[in-house]
Amino acid sequence: QVQLVESGGGLVQAGGSLRLSCTASGRTFNPYRVGWFRQAPGKEREFVAAIRWSGSRTYYGDSAKGRFTISRDTAKNTVYLQMNSLKPEDTAVYYCATGAAASYDYWGQGTQVTVSS
Repeated sequence: QVQLVESGGGLVQAGGSLRLSCTASGRTFNPYRVGWFRQAPGKEREFVAAIRWSGSRTYYGDSAKGRFTISRDTAKNTVYLQMNSLKPEDTAVYYCATGAAASYDYWGQGTQVTVSS
C-alpha cells in the first residue's frame, strides 16, 4: 500500500507562485509515474502534469504548459509542482496520484489552491 500526502497549497494573488509537494510513504516506492490532477467546484477532474519515476520524462496538460514545472526527488520520495504566473482559473483542489503501471491506483487527499484576482 502507498500513501500520498500533498502539501503546499494556499491562497495567493494572481501572478504569484506556489510549490506543491507530494510525499509517498508505505512499501518500497518505485512507481511508473506520479501525476498531478486538479478539480475545481462543478468541474471534472483535469490532468495537470506527470513525471516518470525512472528517467524523469515529463508530461503537461495544456493549462500547465509554460507555467508549471513538475520535478521529483527520488531520495525523498517526493514530487513537486512549481506553479508560476497563477491565474484565478487555477483555483482547485490539487491531487497527486501514482501507480505501479500506467494507471493511477493511489491518490492523496488533495490540497486547496486558491488564486485571488
